[in-house]
Amino acid sequence: MEQLFSDMQERLETLYKAIETAVADLPAEALDWKPATDMNSVAVLLTHTAGALRYWVGDVAGGKPSGRVRSQEFEMRDVDAAELMARLRAALDFAGEVLGELDAATLGETRTMGQKDESHSVGWALLHGLEHTAIHTGHIQITRQLWDQRSG
Repeated sequence: MEQLFSDMQERLETLYKAIETAVADLPAEALDWKPATDMNSVAVLLTHTAGALRYWVGDVAGGKPSGRVRSQEFEMRDVDAAELMARLRAALDFAGEVLGELDAATLGETRTMGQKDESHSVGWALLHGLEHTAIHTGHIQITRQLWDQRSG
């Protein structure tokens, strides 16, 4: 695997570990708790993070359609932490497979995204997938902190 792609995989692994730490020992009710009506629960954030990572790296950069239904990610409830983390792990592992198949020449190739008919380079899609994962890692960490403050 080329250095850029192995570096991206390492960064994704680091984010996964940060999420794992944030979710550790959360009671079941905390996974579905929303700090405010216009915010997402940890379950939704985990599901959406896995879906988005799979989409940007797999569907867009790798050209391997997942059949993702984004709106369903925001309806996630009543799923335990182990299952949520397993979904994120599967998305991360799949991203690693796709990254292993890419090379530097691929980065400049343009991909058209599904229904929006919007185009981005493979490099842009990979960076966006990493960025998106990092942003939602922070959201999960903050939601955990708010839960801990709420429950004492």
